[in-house]
Amino acid sequence: MKRKLTAKFIENQKPDPAKRLDFRDELMPGLVLRVSTSGTKTFCLHKRLNGKMRRLTIGRYGVFSLSEARERVRQILYEVETGRFEDRSEIEALSKPTLGELIPEYIEKHAKVHNRDWRNKARLLGKFTTLHSKPIDQIHRKDVVRACDSIQVTAPVSANRALAHLKHLLGWCVNRGLIDSSPIVGLKPLTKENSRERVLSDDELQALWAACDAEGYPFGHCMKLLILSGQRRTEVAEMRWSELDIEKRLWTLPSQRAKNGRQHTVPITDEMLAVLRGVPRFLGSDFVFTTTGKSPVSGFGRLKDRLDKALPADTAPWIIHDLRRTMSTNMAMLGVPQPVTEALLNHKTGVVSGVAAIYNVYSYADEKREALGKWADHLKAMRRNHSEQTAEMKSATFSA
Repeated sequence: MKRKLTAKFIENQKPDPAKRLDFRDELMPGLVLRVSTSGTKTFCLHKRLNGKMRRLTIGRYGVFSLSEARERVRQILYEVETGRFEDRSEIEALSKPTLGELIPEYIEKHAKVHNRDWRNKARLLGKFTTLHSKPIDQIHRKDVVRACDSIQVTAPVSANRALAHLKHLLGWCVNRGLIDSSPIVGLKPLTKENSRERVLSDDELQALWAACDAEGYPFGHCMKLLILSGQRRTEVAEMRWSELDIEKRLWTLPSQRAKNGRQHTVPITDEMLAVLRGVPRFLGSDFVFTTTGKSPVSGFGRLKDRLDKALPADTAPWIIHDLRRTMSTNMAMLGVPQPVTEALLNHKTGVVSGVAAIYNVYSYADEKREALGKWADHLKAMRRNHSEQTAEMKSATFSA
């Protein structure tokens, strides 16, 4: 950034722990004040020499005053213009931007455009604090491994996710010509993750449904739609009325809200419609699940605690995302073909791959509606059986 440097400005300038700061002097061309992440303030000269931008370190502020730095730059510029300047060892090529400088640019130019969950990407990239001050072309594989080791101590899974995002950022830098190649191509996750296999049983689903009845709006209704539709938690929680076509019985999830960036259509079954008809509408609000009308519902961590207390004490640990696997598993048992289930879950599946995947735009509309109908019938039969068993138990107790 460019401004007129003054002694007072330099004294008051605070370091940014995420990135170094460069201030170009308006009075003396080429003079730059660099403030490192640690707070060191250094005068430099930026000048094109022999067709390349170079940086000459003048000296630290305190050793050199502002007026002395300006005078030294004036002398060097005079030598350059008169042909008396000799190349010196203290001159170095201007370095590439640092990782700390590139992360905001990457988030703004790429992540916000292509990733709905860009805030989480920014948060995870922020964990590489030891690399933020390094120029992007000076980041080596061992540096990344060491940084991941530090993250892994307290958050093993987060270390894997952060590494994946850093790989993508470095690939983005390659595409933009900032570096020739990524130093971490082929670097495997440092922590082995066990794939989840938790599937809720019919009894557990029934208990969860009953807990949703007791919970009411907005969380009870939201959880019921999660069970019935098999869609992702955020996608359901942030559902808009404008996305729903009740007449055509269709929910269209726009690409901006879908995790994989693809528009997705979900048929609305009778069971889902019954849940939606029980949802109150906030005047002037497009959110289906909201407590303020201005933002979608949040606080699923506290909801999960309440649901766990409502379920039987011997219920195995589960997470809300397990509901998608539960529906998928049951659909296989109900005879639903895997490509239909994958299409319904909006997965980037490997069932259809290569050129066929590019040209396969068939959305399985009728098959998805039939599959969700089978799942809804299964849930309905499950609740009916539970009611009949409860009634029989009450009758037997009364007869005794």
